[in-house]
Amino acid sequence: MIGDDVVARLREICLSLPEVVEKPFGGHTAPSFRVREKLFLMTSEDGLTMMFKAGPGVQEALVGSDPGRFFVPAYVGSKGWVGARLDAEQDWDEIDELIRDSYRLIAPKRLAALVDQG
Repeated sequence: MIGDDVVARLREICLSLPEVVEKPFGGHTAPSFRVREKLFLMTSEDGLTMMFKAGPGVQEALVGSDPGRFFVPAYVGSKGWVGARLDAEQDWDEIDELIRDSYRLIAPKRLAALVDQG
């Protein structure tokens, strides 16, 4: 399991975005974050990874540049989602930006625009 500090950091970033709620998906108990009932960030049950939506070409760029940290996740990888390992040292500025980008792709345009203003 990852430390509570990593989960707390993810939670802080996600819940700072407009209209975000933390709500697990399916029968899972791991933290997942949604905007208007649409997932934009999921964590794995073992707490070692997170998955987020990425724009065209981003998945290939991240996985290609650092396959030790980033990967194509099962089930949602074909839809442009990216997996990131959380059990190593993190660049939290990069994680923050990746989460915000995922939110912008999933959120309604009006809410996404609020992130760009902030």
